Amino acid sequence: MSFNKQTIRDIDVAGKTVLVRADYNVPLSSTGKITDNYRIKQSLPTIKYLLEKHAKVVIISHLGRPEGKIDKKFSLRPVADELRHLLAPVDVKFAHDCVGAEIQKAVSELHNGEVLLLENLRFHMEEEDNNSDFAKQLASLAEIFVQDGFGVVHRAHASTDSVTMFIPSVAGFLLEKEVDTITNVMEVPKRPLVTIIGGAKIADKIDLLNKFIEISDFVAVGGAMANTFLKAINLDIGHSVYDKTEINLAKDILDKAHEKSTNQSFNFFLPQDAVVAKNISNLSHTRIVDWSSHMIADIESYPRKPSSNDFKISKDEMILDIGPFSAAFIAGAIQLAGSVIWNGTLGVTETPSLHGPVGPFARGTETVVESMLGDFGHRPFSLVGGGDTVGYLESRKIIDSFDHVSTGGGASLELMTGRKLPGVEALMDKKEKARI
Repeated sequence: MSFNKQTIRDIDVAGKTVLVRADYNVPLSSTGKITDNYRIKQSLPTIKYLLEKHAKVVIISHLGRPEGKIDKKFSLRPVADELRHLLAPVDVKFAHDCVGAEIQKAVSELHNGEVLLLENLRFHMEEEDNNSDFAKQLASLAEIFVQDGFGVVHRAHASTDSVTMFIPSVAGFLLEKEVDTITNVMEVPKRPLVTIIGGAKIADKIDLLNKFIEISDFVAVGGAMANTFLKAINLDIGHSVYDKTEINLAKDILDKAHEKSTNQSFNFFLPQDAVVAKNISNLSHTRIVDWSSHMIADIESYPRKPSSNDFKISKDEMILDIGPFSAAFIAGAIQLAGSVIWNGTLGVTETPSLHGPVGPFARGTETVVESMLGDFGHRPFSLVGGGDTVGYLESRKIIDSFDHVSTGGGASLELMTGRKLPGVEALMDKKEKARI
């Protein structure tokens, strides 16, 4: 399936004033510095194309959840500084608001090939309310609207939906790439298709789990979500985090997976071992608990016979990562895969390491990463999504090693499950003439 909406290639942008909706909802440190500029970098191809066409580029975005109030900690000024650095020698101007007479004046003073970033859209409650008047003010700033904020197109907001009613609206390169790549790997993947899903709550990804079971050849579950599944099969998980309210949901998913596996070649894999500790700290004493084959307990106890406690999680311990057997099993499946979709880390990857780049509860995730990147011989096509996953790859400085790393969390989940995205549906179709 190819992208069926018009893009900036399909419309004359030369010398025009172009309003670009980007997604610059980036993480900031306590001092206001950007800690991950991946989304900003992914917006550059569209911006550079417009600059090459001598367009006047006006960029709008949001940051955080200021709830319709001006809050300096959510200002986009740091983004303007980062854009200025990435686009040098092009100067990036910054405006203190996104609508009003002063902003109209600032836009009118732009010259061809210049960039102006406007202040946080969500300083106005009208943005999230999809207010038509607010959208009309945004549209009045330019001659063409370009939607390139993939991370927000699953929301019907003023800058994703209503704005398209007042100005010719097309997609940017990032939006086109995201929709094309995700849709194609979901609909016509190179098989076998391996999907790996982590995260905390099953309810947040229930539709995605059901979709993965439907289309995949192998599904692996990790993270805190896996704990709920393990509890559902009556495994004693000690003090591990899980959701009591989702036990029945987990059982339903397991039943669906079992039904598929009895009718065709399919594997729904739950962790068979784990790294456990009594608290989340890089100083914690950790041990590996193997509740399946007991092989690790046999090796660690040799020549004595292991006690039953050696392959059980104690009441004061918690699962913080998948174990080496589970990681190796998933890595082996990846080595047989044509395509891999990965959403959600498999352990507590935020805990820093005392030695080296990999934290004490990120070893399982790292093994999966190594397999996806071909360290064990075979390198399948890789599609990665999810905020914590992308953050981990960015912290490891390996984000560019994957075939496609999505900039959208909720948007990628919605698209993967087959839902329509309001911010995409609102754009002009390939054969459609400008509505304005």
